[in-house]
Amino acid sequence: MLKQERYRLFVEYFSQHQPVAETELHYTNPYELLVAVILSAQCTDKRINQVTPALFDRFPTPESLSLSTSEEVFTYIRSVSYPNNKAKHLVGMAKMLVHDFGGEVPSDVKELQKMPGVGRKTANVIASVVFDVPAIAVDTHVFRVSNRIGLTNNARTPLAVEKQLIKFLPRERLAIAHHWIILHGRYICIARKPKCDICPLTHFCKYYEKNIAGKLISGN
Repeated sequence: MLKQERYRLFVEYFSQHQPVAETELHYTNPYELLVAVILSAQCTDKRINQVTPALFDRFPTPESLSLSTSEEVFTYIRSVSYPNNKAKHLVGMAKMLVHDFGGEVPSDVKELQKMPGVGRKTANVIASVVFDVPAIAVDTHVFRVSNRIGLTNNARTPLAVEKQLIKFLPRERLAIAHHWIILHGRYICIARKPKCDICPLTHFCKYYEKNIAGKLISGN
């Protein structure tokens, strides 16, 4: 199957069956989403959603967070992964957001990456989710699922995956495709043992073709 056909089937399926797909992180404004995405690195959205209500209640604005200390922020996020580093990043991010960006979250990916704790993945999430910029963030789910399905070939780094997805996905579908792939990876195409028996994408999935269909045909 040609890659273009695989992409066509991918977009057609999710456009029909999941026309609305959004982040599972809870937020009410760009600042809150930025904080939540920074916290979500190597941590589950469920855990972050448990932590952020009290955090946002104490620090409702970038200004309030910028005036705090990493020691205080730590007390609110101690249950997430790498809380010490993330507490420092959040305070540093807030200070830069206030002093360099007037308290407003920038839409430009390069500008976003200037802030502590904001890598390319986080910047792409903010740009696409908040500002509808045609960008796609590559986390562990996107990296794994894209390679398994066959949307990418020999993409060994997140940036390589990002470049291939941007090249073949329709520009207007980039932002939502990020969520399609994440949710599929979170609930069906899971890391250790993908749930191929209930997956609706097996008719064009390279992993299924190689590891499941081939064995069924051979009788193994």
